[in-house]
Amino acid sequence: MDRTANAVWKGNLKEGKGTLDTQSGTLKGTPYSFKARFEDESGKSGTNPEELIAAAHAGCYA
Repeated sequence: MDRTANAVWKGNLKEGKGTLDTQSGTLKGTPYSFKARFEDESGKSGTNPEELIAAAHAGCYA
């Protein structure tokens, strides 16, 4: 199985924003930003690319 993903980023690191898309459509125009790596809009903890990679890796062995 071959899958791809695309990330688009505009702006500088701390104030910029971007979107994520995956070939499967699971992520479609999903927004992300520096702040979102550490908390969501309500101030609660968010996710980050490292956590998503860890979840994908764990899913391979579940």
